[in-house]
Formats: sequence, C-alpha cells, structure tokens
Amino acid sequence: MSDKSRGMSIVRGVPLDEEQGVGALTLGGYLREIAGRYGPREAARIRIDGKVTSWTYDDLLARSLEVARALVACGVGKGTRVAIIQTNRLEFLSSLFGTALAGGVATTISTFFTGPEVEEVLRQSCASVVLLERKVLKKDFGEILTALEPAIATTAPGALASRKFPYLRVLASVDSDEGMGAIEGWRGFLSRGEGVADDLVHAMADAVAPSDPGLLFFSSGSTGKAKGILCAHRAPCLQLWRWPHWYRIDPDAPPRTWSANGFFFSGNFAMTLGGTLSSGGTIILQRWFDAAEAVQLMAEEKVSMPIAWPHQWPQLAEAPGYETADLSAMRYVDRKMPIARHPTIHSSWDEPGHAYGSTETFTLISVYPANTPEEVTGASHGPPTAGSTIKIVDPLTGETMPLGERGEIAVKGPTMMLGYLGIPLDETLDDEGFFRTNDGGYVDAQGRLFWEGRLNDIIKTGGANVSPLEIDAVIRTCPGVAISQTVGVPDELLGERVVTCIVPVEGAHLDAETIRTFARERLAAFKVPRAVLFVEEADLQTTGSAKIKTADLRKLAAQRLEAEAV
Repeated sequence: MSDKSRGMSIVRGVPLDEEQGVGALTLGGYLREIAGRYGPREAARIRIDGKVTSWTYDDLLARSLEVARALVACGVGKGTRVAIIQTNRLEFLSSLFGTALAGGVATTISTFFTGPEVEEVLRQSCASVVLLERKVLKKDFGEILTALEPAIATTAPGALASRKFPYLRVLASVDSDEGMGAIEGWRGFLSRGEGVADDLVHAMADAVAPSDPGLLFFSSGSTGKAKGILCAHRAPCLQLWRWPHWYRIDPDAPPRTWSANGFFFSGNFAMTLGGTLSSGGTIILQRWFDAAEAVQLMAEEKVSMPIAWPHQWPQLAEAPGYETADLSAMRYVDRKMPIARHPTIHSSWDEPGHAYGSTETFTLISVYPANTPEEVTGASHGPPTAGSTIKIVDPLTGETMPLGERGEIAVKGPTMMLGYLGIPLDETLDDEGFFRTNDGGYVDAQGRLFWEGRLNDIIKTGGANVSPLEIDAVIRTCPGVAISQTVGVPDELLGERVVTCIVPVEGAHLDAETIRTFARERLAAFKVPRAVLFVEEADLQTTGSAKIKTADLRKLAAQRLEAEAV
C-alpha cells in the first residue's frame, strides 16, 4: 500500500502479523521444526571424489547437535562468534545450525577471500572458533591461517592465545581428521562434545530469542573493504520461511535444488536453503562451480531447480554433454533463462525476479512471487514484503519525495540488519529508523518499487536518467552475449554517453552494430548504447560477491574510447 492521501513516496507491506506460513524465528528452532516435519526425507547430498553422501532431515538435526555439543564443550554460548570458512558441503549446514543450537553467531567467510581479506574479517568478527575446510581448489586455508598467525602451527588444539586474533581459541578442519598444530581434525573436534547432553543443547537453543544476534555476513561493496553485517535470528528465519511462497513451490513437488554459489552469500543462503529445506526438498551440493560437473549433477540427480549467477548460464550451455543431457526434471526454471531453451526442458515458470533487496535486508524487501502476471508487475521490483516500509528521499536533504518522483531508496522492516560491525546504529539509520541504500528509484500509486541501480551508476544522458539495469536486462538476451554491463562515460555534449561492455560467449561472432540493432528494436532511442565495447571477462574487476566494479569498468571504457578516437 502507498501513502496516496499525502501524495508522498512511502509504501508499506501488509502487517507482519497477517503473514501466513511463518514458523520458528530462531535458526535452532527452524532446524528442529523442519526436522520434525520432514524427518526421513532427504535434505541434502554431495559427491566428493566419486562418493555420494546423503543426509535426511533427521540426520541434519543429529549432525548439527553433534557440532553444537562440541561447541558447548569449547565454551561457546549466546553471542559467541563461530567463523565458517567452507564451500557448499554437508558440514557447512551442520556448522551453521550447530552454532545456532549452541547460541552462537554463525559467521560466514567467503572461500574466495585472499589471505589479507581473511585476516581483516577475522579481526572484525572477533571469532572464538573457526570451522574451516582446508583444501579449496588451489587454496589451503590451514596454510593461509598459519601464515597470518604462525602460532597456529605450533600451538596445541584449544590453547591458542594470539595477539593478532585475541578471541580465537579453537580451530577445526571439516575435511580431515588429521590435525595441524592448533587446527584440530574433525573427528577429534566432535569428540569434545561426548560429555555434553542433548537436553542441555536444546535448553540453550530454547534460551535464544528471535531478536538475538544469529548471523554475521561480510558483504564486499563496489569499493572499500568487506563490511560486517550482523543479523538477528528473525531476519534469516523470516526469509527462509518466505522463499517457498515466493517461488510458488508445489507442496507435492518440493525442489531438488542445485547451486554451486557459496552459502556465504546471503542471497544464495536464503534462496537455496529457504526454497528447499522449508518445503521438504533436497539440496544437491556442489562445492564450487564446474560447468561440466554441474550438468552431470543436474541430469543424474534429476534437479528441478537450478540457482546460478547470470554469467554461469552461458558456461553451462557450453559444457561438454550439455546438449544431450536429460534435464527433463527441471520445473522451477525461468522460461526466459538460457537454460530453458534446452531441448529437454519445457518450462512455463516465471521466477520471482521483480524484486529488490540487499544483504542489509537479508535479501528481499520487495517482491512479486513467481508467476505473477506481467500486467501486474510491469517493469517494477514489487511491493514491500510483510512488515516492511520503503520510502524515496532526496539524496541531499533526506526529505521524502512526492509520489512518483525519483530519489534514493530508504528501507526498514523486520529483516533489517542489527547494524554494521564497528559503526554505531545511529550513524547508519536516519532519524525515522530508515536505512538509506544509495540506490536510486521511485514508487508508484500501486505501491510498487522501481529500482534503477546505484545512484552513482544511473546514467544522465541528454537530460534523461537511464538505468543500466534496464539496458543490460535486454542485451543479455541477445544470442551470443555472456555478460553485459552498461556504464556512463563522460561526454561534453550529452553529459554522459551510454556505453555497453560485452563479454561474448566463447565462439560467438558479434559486432557493435549487431548489439545496437538488437537494443534499438527493444529500447527507446536514448537508451540504446552509443558505443559497444568487447572485453575479456578478466577485464571485469569484481567484488567478493561477484558484483562488477562499475567505477573500474567506467574508467576502462573511457580509456578504450579515448584510444579509439586517436
């Protein structure tokens, strides 16, 4: 609903207490509830070195309790931060929920991080325990950690007293039973909890409130170091319960979901875990993205819901065996996605793509559910979620804009973060408790949000504001385009020139005029790129969450155009 009576840009979701389908609002309570509902069903499975391991929902609870008992024996209690440096594997799930059952704060750390980045987030988080996967592709996180703190190599398990990481006491490796100095093998770590009773763990979990800190994520913005974003239990739990509704999951056909994107990304965490576990489905785990292995998994495991980043779809289509793979089990796959053109896939499903959110709101704060008709969604990003409020403000004064006028998106609601690490909350929120996102957009009289991108990414050309998101959404559908990113480059006449940078699909033969013609047939003339540059994927500098750094790309594009003009 919108504040039409006042004619101001404020829209609100339905009251939170009117929302249906929400269960327990602590992560420990969530786990126990889904285990009670779906006990013997398969919750997750993984293949490692040719061996398949599968956990039921009952197994997931049992394994999480095992981790929780060990953590309790190590002194973990309410608010203790437990760092999880792992890919998508079964132990990530038991580490996450085990931490929650013990009352701790699960602190997810990206396996993409370099040594200096790991050092920074461990310093920020003040983690007392690190549960790590040592071997991840070419990385050895055991060696990375000992390089950061040499005492780890020479100290006995549980005895670390580091001046660099003063809260850190316990480290354990989930992928080996062999220790390495202070890093304990997994079996030895779990054995610590043999004297801790399950009923004590359950009592500790019962003492956790939805308002207590439950998750700590690190989000890499387009500039600067990683930001620690602390969330109460209620935020992820609300979203976990909501995703089956947003996906329009058929209760009689819960998904078998594949994703190789890390659960240390809040979006993948909420979409994959929520869409799957909240509906009694099965997660098909892949530790890191390998297109050929992914295609094989999708076919052999009869995956019905794939979750991937946009640049991964072309890679899947180029993988060996893709054309002949039997992907007929696919059901929850957007009919407009490249994978939907596979000869064995016949989908009429529309994903909930008319949506907006961030890590600060633990994914979506506005959304239309899957299969909402286009005449309802329009080009919008949906109405606010239950209990949430969105307003549009003047970026300079903070004053609320008249209805329909553009400005900065400001949000508040029940999934809002508790705050950034090290920054007082009053420095993050405005006087009315809204978080100003630095994103631009507007709302309409139907209560719909229209997101137009980062304020500093919106292109001002010839007196018009142009959203690069709209342009890229069109150009990405052009055959042969793997990645499209549009930026504004300074121009004396227009203010900014619309420039689209393209990474073609391997083997595709594209030229600038082909792209411009494709865009001209689908976009207003002032939105058509005035220049098209072809770049290598390696030219695109990205953040830890795979967002393209548009400031760097804008600089590269300006340099390329200047060189071509000489």
